[in-house]
Amino acid sequence: MNLKEKDIEFFKSVVGEDNIYTDKAHKRAYSYDATRESYEPDAVIFPRDESDISKILKYCNENRIIIVPRGAGSGFTGGALPVNGGVVLGFEKHMNKILEIDEKNMLAIVQPGVINKDLQKYVESKGLFYPPDPASEDYSTIGGNVSENAGGMRAAKYGITKDFVMALRAVLPNGDIIRAGKRTIKDVAGYNIAGILIASEGTLGVITEITLKLLPKPKFAKSYMGVFPDVKSAMNAVFKSLASGANPVAMEFLDSLVVKAVKQKLGIELPSDAGALLIGDVDGNVIEEVDFQLDTLKKSFFENGASDFRVAEQKEKRDEIWRARRGASQSITIYGSKKLNEDISVPRSMLPEALEEIYKIGEKYNFKVPCFGHAGDGNIHVNVMVDGSDKKELEDGHKAIREIFKLVVDMGGTLSGEHGIGLSKAEFMNIAFNEAEINLFKRVKEAFDPNNILNPGKMGL
Repeated sequence: MNLKEKDIEFFKSVVGEDNIYTDKAHKRAYSYDATRESYEPDAVIFPRDESDISKILKYCNENRIIIVPRGAGSGFTGGALPVNGGVVLGFEKHMNKILEIDEKNMLAIVQPGVINKDLQKYVESKGLFYPPDPASEDYSTIGGNVSENAGGMRAAKYGITKDFVMALRAVLPNGDIIRAGKRTIKDVAGYNIAGILIASEGTLGVITEITLKLLPKPKFAKSYMGVFPDVKSAMNAVFKSLASGANPVAMEFLDSLVVKAVKQKLGIELPSDAGALLIGDVDGNVIEEVDFQLDTLKKSFFENGASDFRVAEQKEKRDEIWRARRGASQSITIYGSKKLNEDISVPRSMLPEALEEIYKIGEKYNFKVPCFGHAGDGNIHVNVMVDGSDKKELEDGHKAIREIFKLVVDMGGTLSGEHGIGLSKAEFMNIAFNEAEINLFKRVKEAFDPNNILNPGKMGL
């Protein structure tokens, strides 16, 4: 779509000339995300506050102008891509403040443009703890985390973004401002509108303020690494160790292809004989609790075939382990110029069978499929590696992905554990949901956004 001059003038009257851009550089900068696909908007607007957003949405709704809210553009499924043009709303310039830390009630109130890592550091300086830590924590925003229901390494023990959202403020497409949820621990009055807005990928409303639950910061933490001869034994160790009473902060998984890639690309020393690694943290407020967790993991790992179990107590050693995990995604590019990166999730007990069948699908199409991710909560990043310039390989790669999705859904799993649906997975929604369920999603979308101006086309809606 193309904006008219009167539209630009209206937006300028709301936010000022310094907060709206229609030049090529800004349109290009806000045209892409981590999918590397690119769609240019007609304008980029930096609202100063909730009132600006309300006026912008009311005008756009009346004039059928598309609005795409955007965090840091770090999403893997195209959720913030302006595929139909329109206006991108950016929050990093003005709406990026930590508004309040309520230490008595252990909660934080933030604007959507706050960087995840900045919030973590700030609350930790006060002895508090915000656990959700997506791999993009250094630059992803809290608003984006809420819109995609981001996970992270610590989800095995602490949960994901939705588990820490107590309340939201949001602007509906007609300009109305709503509050969903409360600062109270318990709230069962009315529908759970906050729960509907979480993971809605900017299709229902524009989130303007977020109230988050905080925890006391644990006093002690150590990292561990379990070395296994193969993936099956590692995956058995995951659900069996957790069922035996282990409660690690994180239990991350690297298969042999990822281990090789990390060693080659980043120069990190990892066990050369590893068929698979399980790495993670344990924490607690007394050191005996931490050591008990490590002993429980060690015993269970060896019972399930581990060849080694290592503990890292010093910060430098712990950082090295986590550098390997956080570098997994960039390292596996040694296997292909394009990765079809999916974040399937299955019940933990199904992990051994799921990965065995996923590797078989890779062999069927002659693709390397390095896998890593959050085994402690059943969420695995499956990467079908292809030559991006080869049309046949790309077609076969997408066939392999469809087979993988069908496999995990049949196992009681889901298309996405944390990346969302966006554009990339929209075509697969009918694998996971029946017609009645998809129609219900569409009716929810219509109730919030009858003129379909908010991020249209995402999630297949």
